[in-house]
This record gives sequence, C-alpha cells and structure tokens, in this order.
Amino acid sequence: MLAAVNTSAKDKFLQFVDRQGLRLTRQRMVIIDLVFSTREHFSAEQLLAWARVRDASISRATVYRTLPLLTASGLVREMDFGQDCKYYDPNYAEHPHHNHIICKDCQKIFEFESDKINRLEGEISQRMGFVVDSHRLEITGSCEELRRMGICKNKDEHPGQSRRD
Repeated sequence: MLAAVNTSAKDKFLQFVDRQGLRLTRQRMVIIDLVFSTREHFSAEQLLAWARVRDASISRATVYRTLPLLTASGLVREMDFGQDCKYYDPNYAEHPHHNHIICKDCQKIFEFESDKINRLEGEISQRMGFVVDSHRLEITGSCEELRRMGICKNKDEHPGQSRRD
C-alpha cells in the first residue's frame, strides 16, 4: 500500500492549506502523509483504518474534514465508480489524463494512459469548439483471469485498490 511520500504533491498541499489559513494538527499530518504515500484508490473508511494504525487517536471526523481539502487542492480526485462509497484518487495530480478500468466482479481498479485517447479527445473537442477542462473515462467489465479461469486473483484484495498498467 505505502510507498515513499510524494514530497512534491505533499508540499503543494501544505502550501494550499497555508493559503487557506488552516491549522495542521498531528492527526491531519498523519492523514496527509498516508494519502501522499499511496498509489491506490481508497475510500474514507480505508483511509481511516490506515490512519488509526499509525495513530489510534485519529477520528472519523478528522478524516472526513481533511478529504474535501485534498480534493479542493486539485491534488486528489474524488471518484464515483457506482459502488457504495466514493473513492479518492491520489494519482490525479501527477497523471490528470489517466483512465480507469474497473472489474465489476472484484472491484479492482486499473489505471491506464493512452496517447490515442488523448489525441482523439483533442480532435473531438476541437471539432466541437470545446476547450477541455478535464476528462473521465471509466470502463467496466470482467477481468480476463475471471473469464478464463472462473476465479480472479484480485477477488480477495481490498475493493478499490488500484494498479497502474
């Protein structure tokens, strides 16, 4: 789950918080470190569980108050994949043009980027007289392994975990 802290994104977020005149508590710093140390999509409840491993005093309210700040900063994106909760994409700032494939059976989220899709998006938007602010492409289906073997190795992993391909 955790990798090295993405210090660039974290520094940008800390500057954002400073401009907003907000306080950075020890608990909020734990949450920020966790968010910028993962490449996985996560739910608020997953983030709370991760945070409580580091600091049992972190409250649900602190997590839920920090998530809107993260999305308002533009560094994390809230995603609705049609499941029972929202997911947060910590890879958005570094890869704003990535897309998602979601396995409807195991809920695994795969990320991908495509120059072809980016070119097509540019051609279509230009032809229609639009300037693209953002795009969102989600493909849902069953993964190859499930179709081929009747079982998916990702089925036992946490829903919402992402893989970058």
